[in-house]
Amino acid sequence: MLPATAAALAVLAAALAWPVPALLGRARWPRRDPLVALVCWQAIGLAGGLSIIGALLVHGLAPWGHSLPEAGAAVLTGDPARDPVRGDHWVTLTLAAVLALELLGVLALSWARTARTRRRHRELLELVVRPADAVPDARLLEHPAPVAFCIPGARPLLVLSSGMVAELDDDQLAAVVAHERAHLAEHHHLYLLPFVAWEAALPVLPAAARAHAAVRELVEMRADDRALTSLRGPDPRRTLAQAIVVAAGGPGGGVPSGALSVGGSAVGARVVRLLSPPAPLPPAARAAALLCAGLLLLVPTALLLLPAV
Repeated sequence: MLPATAAALAVLAAALAWPVPALLGRARWPRRDPLVALVCWQAIGLAGGLSIIGALLVHGLAPWGHSLPEAGAAVLTGDPARDPVRGDHWVTLTLAAVLALELLGVLALSWARTARTRRRHRELLELVVRPADAVPDARLLEHPAPVAFCIPGARPLLVLSSGMVAELDDDQLAAVVAHERAHLAEHHHLYLLPFVAWEAALPVLPAAARAHAAVRELVEMRADDRALTSLRGPDPRRTLAQAIVVAAGGPGGGVPSGALSVGGSAVGARVVRLLSPPAPLPPAARAAALLCAGLLLLVPTALLLLPAV
């Protein structure tokens, strides 16, 4: 059953494991529209996992039917195989189960560990912070270094250090707060979680680390873009860039693990992007990128669900 389907899924999985992430990671257009690029990265991750597990399942269940739903139903109901079941069928079924359990298990474990770490940091911070007079929904941490970060979750926490407040003027402080609020409003930690798990589950795969780094950079750029929409003043881009430089000049250990910070990754690229903004992605190119992301999810799904021709 479905030898061509299994081969097609395997080829797609191989492409999504290396050349496609490599091409997207080197491309220049994601900086023109970080949100669309984030959608593309999510599609690559989901389609890649679906393709590799699907290829193994399709090959392993081949003796039981002419489509994956048919074969799966036959196995669940105890129907005998139509064709001889060889050793390679059992091997691929075992590999599919192990890989699926590993990916889902690491994802769940990453979520639990991150949530526990954030909860612990939040509980500790709530003992030492106080309301920030200048920002109603923020908390002030007495610390001389310029630090600003947010801890996402069910009870999000936005923290500014006294050093940050002292070093920034009102417009720059508003830019920092807008950036952190963008992280919380758009739930950027959820964009990152699958790639944290992917890198942990497949540390030998270079694409996993590349994808994680790219998504970290893009969520910061997206937060910059979202912040700019709410800033006032003669030059909000320069204001935000100055605030990022100040925040990046603080100690790296000042931001708790699991938090999102305005002085996070790709500071140099973000400052250049703010001061010399690239042209927006044309609507046609934006639509094409979203269409490709949709097709990445649709193709393996169709290969898995539709009967073999």
